[in-house]
Amino acid sequence: MRDRHRRRGGARLPRRDPRRQPPPARGGMTGLDPALIGTLYRAACLAELDALKPGNVHAYAAGHRMEVADFVTSADVSAGALAEQGAHVGARIRGGVAATMAAVGQNTNLGILLLCAPLAAAAERGQTVASVLGNLDRADSEAVFAAIRLANPGGLGRAGRHDVSAAAPGSLLDAMAEAADRDRIARAYVTGFADVPAIGLAALAAARAEGLDPAWCTTAIHLAYLCAVPDSHIARKHGPASAEGVRREAEAALAGLDLAGRPVDALLALDASLKARGLNPGTSADFTVATLFWDALAAAGAALA
Repeated sequence: MRDRHRRRGGARLPRRDPRRQPPPARGGMTGLDPALIGTLYRAACLAELDALKPGNVHAYAAGHRMEVADFVTSADVSAGALAEQGAHVGARIRGGVAATMAAVGQNTNLGILLLCAPLAAAAERGQTVASVLGNLDRADSEAVFAAIRLANPGGLGRAGRHDVSAAAPGSLLDAMAEAADRDRIARAYVTGFADVPAIGLAALAAARAEGLDPAWCTTAIHLAYLCAVPDSHIARKHGPASAEGVRREAEAALAGLDLAGRPVDALLALDASLKARGLNPGTSADFTVATLFWDALAAAGAALA
């Protein structure tokens, strides 16, 4: 039975489970086919939208002057660049951002692309994520800095070193290391995406073990990130104290909550409270997409770790 609060904030989305995909298709000798990678990426983006994620845009409620349709379009138009055969990581990110900005006129998926591009490249090449990150070059750095300037994410501010308004450094990993203490996505680049298995995939496995359906498994992933670490997007726009406050608030609000019981009202109350204060845990949502994408790629045969 559908939840009675369903679809208050956006158009109906097709139900997709990123786990249920065609048999693995191979590109070259060892990697996945780029077309399959693009399909899995789009499915992960749509699955994330279909879940109730407090504070974010989702199929239950819009927010932050954005609608579900903006993100559906963004997934559609960015998939080609994200999965472009043979493309460098930076080119995938820059191409995805450019396509998104042309289609919806705002930044909806920079964080998603920053996280998913290395996964896509690793899956196509038949390499681990760590190997892909270790081989990033100056071209990747220049393309990523160009993508960030184009997307112009809110609250970015200025940095003493490796500021995105300046020339890109020779090493993207050096720039990410500089920002790692204040930005969880930057930290992912220097830790080999450690948060995805440790937080996201662990939450997904636990949710599946409890028998949750795909949408509620996705909610479980998002809540795991929201409660585990202060959200970087909130920290960037409102300060680290606000981000930690939201983390603690979410932890308290969700204590003892049983997702098997589909607690829509409780989650919508937290959702409304965060949105009323302009608090958008966007980085938690970005990592949720990356977790679903990683899981789908692994199910298709990619060995990312």
